[in-house]
Amino acid sequence: MSNSRATVGRRFQLVLIKPSHYDDDGYVIRWWRAMIPSNSLAALYGISADCAEREVLGPGVAIDIVAIDETNTRVDIPGLLKRFERHGNFGLVALVGVQSNQYPRALDMARPFREAGVPVAMGGFHISGCLAMLDDEAVGLDQCREMGISMFAGEAEGRLDDVLRDAAAGELKPLYDFMKDLPGIQGTPVPFLPKTYVEHTLGLSTSFDAGRGCPYQCSFCTIINVQGRRSRFRSADDVEKLVRMNWAQGIHKFFITDDNFARNREWEAIFDRLIELREKHGIPLGLMIQVDTLCHRIENFVEKAKRAGVTRVFIGLENVNPDNLTAAKKRQNKITEYRQMLLAWKAEGIITIAGYILGFPADTPETIRRDIAIIQQELPLDIVEFFCLTPLPGSEDHQALWRAGGEMDADLNIYDVEHVCTPHSRMSKAEWEGIYREAWALYYTPKHMHTLLRRAVATGVPVHSLVKLLVTFGTSVPIENMHPLQTGILRLMRPSERRPGLPRESPLIFWPRLAWRTVRKNIIIAGRIVGLVLAASAIKREVGRAGYMDQALSPVGEDGDGKFALLTKTMGGSAAIAHMNKVARLTAAARVDKKLVT
Repeated sequence: MSNSRATVGRRFQLVLIKPSHYDDDGYVIRWWRAMIPSNSLAALYGISADCAEREVLGPGVAIDIVAIDETNTRVDIPGLLKRFERHGNFGLVALVGVQSNQYPRALDMARPFREAGVPVAMGGFHISGCLAMLDDEAVGLDQCREMGISMFAGEAEGRLDDVLRDAAAGELKPLYDFMKDLPGIQGTPVPFLPKTYVEHTLGLSTSFDAGRGCPYQCSFCTIINVQGRRSRFRSADDVEKLVRMNWAQGIHKFFITDDNFARNREWEAIFDRLIELREKHGIPLGLMIQVDTLCHRIENFVEKAKRAGVTRVFIGLENVNPDNLTAAKKRQNKITEYRQMLLAWKAEGIITIAGYILGFPADTPETIRRDIAIIQQELPLDIVEFFCLTPLPGSEDHQALWRAGGEMDADLNIYDVEHVCTPHSRMSKAEWEGIYREAWALYYTPKHMHTLLRRAVATGVPVHSLVKLLVTFGTSVPIENMHPLQTGILRLMRPSERRPGLPRESPLIFWPRLAWRTVRKNIIIAGRIVGLVLAASAIKREVGRAGYMDQALSPVGEDGDGKFALLTKTMGGSAAIAHMNKVARLTAAARVDKKLVT
């Protein structure tokens, strides 16, 4: 009898779990409302829902889907085990989008399911990155084999059907490796989560990827090796479909997770469709996108981004030192373009958020302090978020260290780009960790936050949105001891969720301490909110507020800002100026030649 006939009437239990990871005290990081929506979870839910609709396990075999993002929802393992027991373990636990820092937690969650005989599969950047760049025994993958966890490398579009069929038949393979056969995503099921799941994310926002892959070669990046250097795209029809699906349940805020939306060849068609949805159909879209530092050179890109509903843009600035950028193979970043690019976004009233990496070869605590001061003074940036340069499994940096036997911390839990994982040639570990924490305090001073508010009022940036971001990014590291992107509203903890191997704390100590810390933290945060709101209100009443001008907001000069400290004080800045001037001379000469010919 075929598997489909044998299981008619049974309900296959598919539990999709996006793991969190452990904080420095060993407790799972979870919030009442988390900051960032998980696109991996949304993508897998959309694909799974399509599988259920098509009855891929056979006529009459239903698939019940549960989605859990552990950053905002408790994974009730005993409850889930009972659910599987009621169905004779007919189902699958799928640990999705597992990053390297989440891998230890994912293994800890998988263990009780495997001990109960429940099939478990795991996919995500850690497994895919290791298999793409290393051998198949590297960086803890044997732990999956020992526990009988099926590993999935690659992307699930067009491949999940077979995994579900194998799980239903009790014949899961140890490895599904599709890294050399990445699928096209146009016309495939779109990322989607029902509102009941999205409600656990700040601002009722969800996410989708309009494209995957990146043509650049940044040595610290895993995207290029996991999603490939050949870009693949969704169509404007796909994007409209997912927008309408979400708008039908009252959701209109999206984080477009493309590593670089400006290099999505369908960007204009997608923006045009989103503009139509906003301006003709009244869907009040609010978007956040990620772009590179040359996006302003693309004709109409910034202007159409505004009309499409972009309110925030994340820019991989990474560093203001050209030598560091060259060392990391991020040659596409030109510091001579930074101000012109940022002013283009400012002209549209869009909040700019920049990622800035600490720990490149030329960095020292002194140069980092100097560069942060330059950024404050000369770049019209709103939010800067700092990261430690980390050899993430799946990156070229990690591969080089691994092959050379270089020193790297063995605990994958701290590979979260906010911990130091490997030695630095010019800083001790203590110095590196110290300047990382200091960087936040240096940038988010009361004086500079007031300057940012003045710039916002003068350029039409929504002040209330900026205040919320300033509170989050200015308080997370000193108060929560974690990166802002890992935070949320109201930390949720349980003594039973401490990392295995660490002592279980007495409830009589744990709960009173948690209550006190929660009250204390929220009093500090409330004070910061009140202070910034009052400051913003006062600035809005200032005479001449609309005409506020400082060095950062000043127009780019004819010399391309050649006298700015950004170009004269940073290492490699002089060479960048010389190159810029050379290009200008050659361009001018070419124009003259063209006129002579015509």
